[in-house]
Amino acid sequence: MASIGTPLKELNALSWRTRICYSFGHILNDLCAATWFTYLLIYMKNIVQFSSAAAGTLLLLGQIFDAVFTPFVAFEMDKTRNWKYGSRKNWHLAGSVVLASAFPFVFNLCIRCGNAEHWAMFFYYVPFIFLLQLGWGCAQISHLSLIPELADSLHDKCELNAGRYAATVASNIFVFIITWIMLDSGKEASDPNQLSTSDATAFMYVVFIVVGVGLFFVTIFHIGVKERPRDASHEFATKSSRRSASNWVMWFKVPLFYQTAIMYMCVRLIVNITQVYIPMYTLETLHLTKDKIAIMPLIVYVSGFVSTFLSKPLNKYIGRKGVFLCGLITIFAVCIWMWFLPPRNAQVYGVSVLIGVGGSTLLVTALTMLADLIGENVETGAFVYGAMSFMDKMSNGIVVQIIQALYPKKPNAGGFYYKQIMVFVAGTAALVALITLLTTLRKKSTDHIIQGSGQKSISTDDERQCLLPSSSEHSLTTSLGYSWSLLHLKGPLTPYEPFISHSQPENTDETIQLNSGRQHQDYSVNESRSIAS
Repeated sequence: MASIGTPLKELNALSWRTRICYSFGHILNDLCAATWFTYLLIYMKNIVQFSSAAAGTLLLLGQIFDAVFTPFVAFEMDKTRNWKYGSRKNWHLAGSVVLASAFPFVFNLCIRCGNAEHWAMFFYYVPFIFLLQLGWGCAQISHLSLIPELADSLHDKCELNAGRYAATVASNIFVFIITWIMLDSGKEASDPNQLSTSDATAFMYVVFIVVGVGLFFVTIFHIGVKERPRDASHEFATKSSRRSASNWVMWFKVPLFYQTAIMYMCVRLIVNITQVYIPMYTLETLHLTKDKIAIMPLIVYVSGFVSTFLSKPLNKYIGRKGVFLCGLITIFAVCIWMWFLPPRNAQVYGVSVLIGVGGSTLLVTALTMLADLIGENVETGAFVYGAMSFMDKMSNGIVVQIIQALYPKKPNAGGFYYKQIMVFVAGTAALVALITLLTTLRKKSTDHIIQGSGQKSISTDDERQCLLPSSSEHSLTTSLGYSWSLLHLKGPLTPYEPFISHSQPENTDETIQLNSGRQHQDYSVNESRSIAS
């Protein structure tokens, strides 16, 4: 057992092995997501020969599957008991296997379809899309919900998110380089500057390389990351505490939950819509060659990768909200630039750099805000990430379907249409995120609570993890005067620690050291009278 004077930071510091291996755990998801969002629409439209509406419907169905099933998966994940291998890691392993099994079928032509009708081919892809989204969601939520499980300090959470996003950027860069090589090597196409059915082989090689590399890094993640056993306190949680996995509905009473969800949804819209439509914007609006559909996203993610190294110092000096605001200003600037960008102009490389910097800054900060929101409430952490994923997937799927349905039928009208999409969709999402951010700034920085006969002042950042006493006269209290109970906003305060029977003489000072395997804190109990059980 650690000594009383051992700093909490030293006790819970993350090893470099954990930090590096954790960042590898989402690479399979990232590789598949980069291929899915960047190339699904153009693959289904130009190679499989689906209509724009049908291609958009497939993407919408995938997003709906993910959005609907992710919260249920998260709910079951939070209820999972402590397995020897790790409850989160078990879900991650199962999801990775399902994803790797289904994904190759989506980016390959229909097997033995021959001259089948398009509607039959459409339904051929649906079950594989369902399976890949199910596996993707399991791996994503389990990986995200490990952050508050592994990290105790805001510094460690920020580092895990930054490392995770750096791996995401590196994964996207890898996909775009492989796609560039494969498309450039395909000389059999009648028009080397336009995608056609003859490029199906190139995408087949890309997807098999993606899955193989992803499974390699999944193996490293499972070997290198050791999931901590949960502390015993959640076992005693009552139904009125957010520490209880069965009481996820408590989050709906927290205003910050909704504000964070809106900001996260807007960030995902900015990142995903620009990623989905940059190939069409490159080909039809800027009239560049087909190899640029790999080069332009590559520049976006290289610049995003570099900017992740600035997230840690920026968060330290100007805070989460300051960094988030900087990211929004960058997106506003790039939207204005894209509107006035002429075709076949070298300025497109500068636009790509700003998209990468703004998007990565916003996404890293939004994910860190999510970890901050969860705080110590790790037992319902998967539900929070599942709810955010629901908002993300539904909004992206619906927006993409609307965009595809409104595609103009006039010939050669797609260029200006995709220009409007890149500018106004990203700009509107950034505006909504800015308004939501301002509502969080207006909230009072401190709230006052009455404890017994005295008055305490706590910051709003502590609302998610502040602990209130179960009684003004007897409870296990911290040095701040708070007990183990989580603050139940706008509702009855119900402690979740079990009722303890004491039989001590009056005026006895007793120090109890709790060692839960996760935290080592000293609690002083000053009892003025004995407590009857």
